[in-house]
Amino acid sequence: MKKFYFLSLISSFASAQLTWSPLPNTAVNTNGQRFDDVFFLNENLGWAANGFYAAVYKTTDGGLNWNLQTNNAILGSSHYFRNIEFLDANIGFLGSLNGKFYKTLDGGATWNLVTITPNLAAICGLDCVGTSTVYGCGAYFSPAYIIKSTDSGATWQYIDMSAHANTLVEVLFLDENTGYAAGNNATGAVILKTTDGGTTWSILYNGTIPGEYVWKLQTLHNNTNVIFGAVSSVAPNNGKLIKSINNGATWTTKVAPEVDVQAVGFLDENHGWMGGHATGFYETTNGGDTWTNTTVGSNLNRIFILNNDLAYACGTTIYKMTNNLAVNQFQEQARIPLAVRVAPNPIKDKLNLEIDFKGVDHLMLGLYSSTGQLIKQLKLDEIEGAMTKKYTFDFPYPAGIYFINLHTNTGRQSVKVVK
Repeated sequence: MKKFYFLSLISSFASAQLTWSPLPNTAVNTNGQRFDDVFFLNENLGWAANGFYAAVYKTTDGGLNWNLQTNNAILGSSHYFRNIEFLDANIGFLGSLNGKFYKTLDGGATWNLVTITPNLAAICGLDCVGTSTVYGCGAYFSPAYIIKSTDSGATWQYIDMSAHANTLVEVLFLDENTGYAAGNNATGAVILKTTDGGTTWSILYNGTIPGEYVWKLQTLHNNTNVIFGAVSSVAPNNGKLIKSINNGATWTTKVAPEVDVQAVGFLDENHGWMGGHATGFYETTNGGDTWTNTTVGSNLNRIFILNNDLAYACGTTIYKMTNNLAVNQFQEQARIPLAVRVAPNPIKDKLNLEIDFKGVDHLMLGLYSSTGQLIKQLKLDEIEGAMTKKYTFDFPYPAGIYFINLHTNTGRQSVKVVK
């Protein structure tokens, strides 16, 4: 089942008064955390994966009620769950950012650890296609690889993608052989395509700003030549909506509604939504020329459209779009960025950082110019738990304004420093 399953729209769609509303029966996040993924097999049966609090929930009534299936306490170790995907009502897969990958054979009641050689750093993207084929990718903090199973997850192939990308965060397949992978390389955001099940890959899109990612992909169901991508950037650059109408041969770029944009979902070439870590749930009806905040939700990572009048999204909670849906009163909690202290600032010859981490995490620390150009990747660090860490770096750069960008499991944020 592909991540974005779109049906053809009829002209009466605009008058159907589709509305989005939060589903508050899922667990409420504190500290502005989020659900990283939501997946539905049909209008009633679905799953949601909470990231920071590492919990899986299942619904059998279209999201009206959710039952906890697993979490850190049940599994006996710490996780950050990134994605969840099912081949059918029984066989499913759960990816984490902690080197652990799980499979269920009973609809999520129990989850078993999957062993793949070499050991996986993380699973950042999953896609089930056909009756028995599964693709996965990782990691947003490197290395770049694809995993593939053609027997419903019984055995796995590991594909080294370092020749094509530095990181991979998304896979989207049209059939068992043809699909896309996205992330970034040394040049910038990248989209790759394969037509032979991952044996060979070609570049469809490559940005020019190092540090940007293509975070999510979508093809229109009734016209797979149309491809949308969400490009997550770093301040002071803008995030981007990219679009191709000719199967990736050429691309157009529109300004996204926020810098750290991640989720993207379009009903047709003009009507769609985007969102990300920092702000709201945005809608466009003119292909991304302008955006309006729906004020329904925030902290989005996935938009999942099941048919032409039923959709789900995940962020601070799970959101549902359907005809004349009553809007629930749900108190959104803004994402709380990590506490970062720079002392002294203005700096002299040393950059001194002190960062408060809330739990197990990864850190990619980059130095950017005032115009958003990557100067240097300062640090890649694995954080073992809630703690305060100090970092010191030489700073042999001219006087001026710079940005320190922190990319962690829970998002990206930039801190301005002056020399």
